[in-house]
Amino acid sequence: MAWSAQQYRLFESERTRPVRDLLSAVPPREVAWAADLGCGPGNSTEILLQRHPDAAITGIDTSDDMLAAARERLPGLRFQQADIAAWQPDEPYDLILANASLQWIPDHAALFPRLAGFLTPGGNLAVQMPDNQDEAVKTLMRQTAADPRWADRIGDERSTLFPRHPVSWYYDLLKPHCTHVNLWRTQYWHVLPDGVDGIVSWFKGSALRPFLTPLDEAERALFLAQYRDALAQAYPTQTDGAVLMPMPRLFLVATR
Repeated sequence: MAWSAQQYRLFESERTRPVRDLLSAVPPREVAWAADLGCGPGNSTEILLQRHPDAAITGIDTSDDMLAAARERLPGLRFQQADIAAWQPDEPYDLILANASLQWIPDHAALFPRLAGFLTPGGNLAVQMPDNQDEAVKTLMRQTAADPRWADRIGDERSTLFPRHPVSWYYDLLKPHCTHVNLWRTQYWHVLPDGVDGIVSWFKGSALRPFLTPLDEAERALFLAQYRDALAQAYPTQTDGAVLMPMPRLFLVATR
């Protein structure tokens, strides 16, 4: 299953709120060059542009569909297809933004200092990552994936886990390369009017992809039905039919 810009944008308002919170914490300074790593359909890039309208901004993503949506949304900006893990800019950047993208890359011990090294003196690395591995939305994915009907094709559940380290680990990793490291964790409560169907829809465009990609169409339907039933036991419905989905997120701003 390829990334779907249309699926992702179903919850664009909720997905964009964290990047607003993240950029509001970046120390003010003149930004001539900025990059958005994992720009998706351009929603985070648009917030970056609003904050720094005079900057030369480059959006980076691996998905053709996401990049097409981003170029349509922001035709005046440069978008590039590239793997963040191998990205090598020609010039240093004043601001590197990574909103809900670096969790997909396994070796954070190498990645984060590498990205900090692409900053100008005084430049900032601004990162937001979901920190929801222990939430029911994620544990129930892995439990559903263990079903013998498809477990052999989905593979080891560890391959679907995002890298996860304590906040103190990221501090110790980045402080030798940066003058200041600011870290915090926020839990959002997303109101999903469609109940647990909203949770399924939310993750079909992101974290469910590694589970669904190896399956055929009929198996995907079975997987999602089983996952939905499990969610219904874990997330109570509010009196108006909505479900409140907790989403903890880790934030950091590192200044070179």
